[in-house]
This record gives sequence, structure tokens and C-alpha cells, in this order.
Amino acid sequence: MDNDMIRQKAVDTLKLESEAVAKLVSNVNDEFVKVVRCILDCSARVIVTGMGKSGHIARKMAATFASTGTPSFFLHPAEAFHGDLGMVTEKDIVIAISNSGESAETIKILPIIRRIGATIVAMTGGMHSQLAQAADYVIDIGHEKEACPLNLAPTTSTTCTLAMGDALAVAVMSARNFTKQDFAVFHPGGALGRRLLLKVENVMHTDEENPVIAAEQTVKDALFVMTEKGLGAVSVVDADGKFVGLLTDGIVRRALAKDYNFLDKTVGSIMFAEPLTIAKNKMATEALSVMEKHKPRPVTVLPVLEDGKPIGMVHLTDLLKQGVV
Repeated sequence: MDNDMIRQKAVDTLKLESEAVAKLVSNVNDEFVKVVRCILDCSARVIVTGMGKSGHIARKMAATFASTGTPSFFLHPAEAFHGDLGMVTEKDIVIAISNSGESAETIKILPIIRRIGATIVAMTGGMHSQLAQAADYVIDIGHEKEACPLNLAPTTSTTCTLAMGDALAVAVMSARNFTKQDFAVFHPGGALGRRLLLKVENVMHTDEENPVIAAEQTVKDALFVMTEKGLGAVSVVDADGKFVGLLTDGIVRRALAKDYNFLDKTVGSIMFAEPLTIAKNKMATEALSVMEKHKPRPVTVLPVLEDGKPIGMVHLTDLLKQGVV
């Protein structure tokens, strides 16, 4: 087979599968809506099962449901017949997937699921199959020609099942008004979770790590604090511990270029009296945005205030390390 034939075969596969998926639009019918309503009303779990390639799709469906606010897990039909049916309760919904609707392992567990009392949803292309007949609801995944040239390997059928499963999960999450913040709760380890869940208080330097100095102390004293804490800045406070300004290494360098004698001056005489600050309950992403949008140039530190007192400091590098980008 030459290169042109290889490319053509790939193009034919994509066209065949995309056309099959497009035909599924007509299968989003009243029965489909009833399944969505059933899932929304379910007080337990959505259990997805299937054998072989259908099992792989079932695993993905369960994962998608779980990550979008619907408690769900995959049940292997063969393992189910040997004890795992104990995972199923009468309040659960079981979505059974089989392209033909005649997969022996899947069909075998249906009577037990029925006896337990769980609701059965079939996803199949065999609308008159044993699976369809045994189910409470049936979602038609179509019955198109497989992209496999032998019309044997599950290709078009698995693509259609996957697409219909995604349609079902998205319809459910939309009906739940599932938000980005909700999504982040189930993905705390991912970049989105960090961006949407991480607050300033989770990344700020506090207590002994928080650089603070009194306004009447000298710039030399401030340099020692700045060096010890390693954040390149110190929050300046008055006699009552209230925040009155910020001294940064940038201010010190610019003063140093003009006059060496400034080191004995008070911090209050050269500090920046109106710096940007932030509250601890703000999102870390907001802190990053404040830093980046500062004019004429971005800043790298933000004092964190509570009741007018500096309780911490956020540094740009800490935000970057946490993946808040």
C-alpha cells in the first residue's frame, strides 16, 4: 500500500465515523431526556458496565460522570458475576453498554441487577436485543458500518458510544449547573484545580517568614530583615502595628545610586506609602493578576493585610511554583 492509499484509508475512517456520530443527533429523543432526569434524581451512584471494547468506553464514561459531579464507577461484568454485584444497590442506576446488545457477560448479570432493584439503562445499537428488552430505558447508539475494513473490529460503534456517553454526561452536568469551581473540587491536583481553589492564604509567607519592620527603624535595619527573609521587600508598620508602606530592594537600589548616606535614614522616609496589597481570602490567581497589571511595571510582592495589619506576604515565585498561571 503506497502513501496515498494509507492517507485515503485514514480519511475514509474519519469521514465514516464523523458521519455516524452526526446521525446520533436524531437519537437524542424523549427517552434520552428521561435518562438524564433519572440520573439527576438518583440519590446513589451511576454504575457503568460493559465487556471488551464497550468496557473501555464504560470506564471512560464512569470517569467523566465522576469528574463532573455524578458519583460513578465502572463495574466489570465478569467480575460482577463473581461477587462484585455486591457493589450495586437498589438506589443505583446501571448503564449497560453493548453494541449488539447480546454480550453474554453483560446479559448474564441483568437478572441479578433487576432483583437488586437498580434501574437499568441500556446503551446499544441492538434496539430489539436482550439488553434492550431487559432495560428500563434504552439509548440508541446507532448501528452503522464499522470503519474496520473487515467490518469486525469495534471502531465506528465505539466512537458513537463514546460520543453518546459524552452527550449524556454533559447534559447532566449542565442541568446541575456544574461550574468551573465545582470541577476544580474534583481536580485539586490539576492546573485548573490550583487556579480555582488556591487562595492567597495558602501561598503567603506568614509568622517568622513574614518580613515586617517599624517605620522609625533605619534602612540598614530593613536590609538585614529583607536579606534574612529573602523576599526582596519588607512591610512597614507604625507604632500600633498598622501597615503604612512597603520597602523593596528596588527602592533601596535606586536610593543607593544617588546617596550612600540614606542607609541611616528611617524606613518611613523612603518607603512606598501606597503600595498594592491583597487580602488573604482572595484567590491566588487574583494576586497574580494584580502583580502583572501594575503600571508602569509588574511587581513581584504583595503584602497581605487583615484589619490593616500585614499578616503575610505573597511573592511571584511562590505563585509560579504552585502553577497559578
